[in-house]
Amino acid sequence: MLSDLSSIFDFQDLSGTFSVVDVLITLVLSFVLTSVVGVVYQKTHRHISYSQSFVQTLVLVGMVIAIIMLVVGSNIARAFALVGALSVIRFRNAVKETRDVGFLFLAMAIGMTCGTRFYVLAIAATVVVCAVLLIMYRFDWFKADIQRQVVKVQVPADGMADSGKSYAEEVELILAEYCTSFELMSLESVRGGALTELSYTTQMRKNVKPHELVARMRDVNFGQKATVLTGHDQTDV
Repeated sequence: MLSDLSSIFDFQDLSGTFSVVDVLITLVLSFVLTSVVGVVYQKTHRHISYSQSFVQTLVLVGMVIAIIMLVVGSNIARAFALVGALSVIRFRNAVKETRDVGFLFLAMAIGMTCGTRFYVLAIAATVVVCAVLLIMYRFDWFKADIQRQVVKVQVPADGMADSGKSYAEEVELILAEYCTSFELMSLESVRGGALTELSYTTQMRKNVKPHELVARMRDVNFGQKATVLTGHDQTDV
């Protein structure tokens, strides 16, 4: 009776490509290696957009892809069936940092190498890549010494300043005094057209404090909103 059921469902065909030991080794190794990657991500993360959920996703992605690679194996039919099944999934969450994409691909590579039973390659790749990441973090590779700021100023939409110049000209004169360089990024009408918001990317002089620039701007725009945003490349603007 059992032999008849086995022939009907063909259990041997489903489990013949890998054993229980292979499954355990693959899952445990992918979990350990992606956990190491998660710890490295946590230790080397500099900005304020750290997400515990993303780190847990790295571990989950590595283990799931390892399972998928075990199932697919060298069977082309299963591979095409898997592509068709996964094509219905849509990911709409924006990646906050380009660096996160690299960690996601690393977790996927670990899952693929573990799932195809290239265990030595998976361990070696994880060690080497994580070591490179730690070295880059420790010695602060590729850091640019130039720090730029975003300056936003709201000025009256109509009329001229007390000096007879337009408000935009007055703002740019102040920027020329307090900044080594500046460039207009956007000009937007706010409060129903009563005000105009000017946005500049600037590089302030070394001896200038942000609050000094804000105070000068508020003298020109009659106390309207003036903002200096530093470290804008590390936050979500």
